[in-house]
Amino acid sequence: MQPLLVLCACPTREHAQTIARSLVEHHLAACVNLLPAVQSIYRWQGGIETAEETLLLIKTRAERLEELKVHVLMLHPYELPEIIAVTIDSGLDRYLQWIGDETRATDA
Repeated sequence: MQPLLVLCACPTREHAQTIARSLVEHHLAACVNLLPAVQSIYRWQGGIETAEETLLLIKTRAERLEELKVHVLMLHPYELPEIIAVTIDSGLDRYLQWIGDETRATDA
């Protein structure tokens, strides 16, 4: 089991909460942290934009990443949402095992 940390910025806290809760309910994430008031500066459609966003820190496993991306795309209001996965190479073994346990595919 390869644990991942997935980053996803949302336009509002409400969007972030909806996405986070749904990912955990569907066992696509073991835990999602919401970091409010992140300022993003980015280039979009030829201009430079600035936005206040809520950043999701999503803990999951590599085997669930494709399904997680589809799920986020269904719920996210952005045309092109940030979905960046970073491999977790090390950490507390019991915590990493918990991520694996909580993100096993279910028959539900």
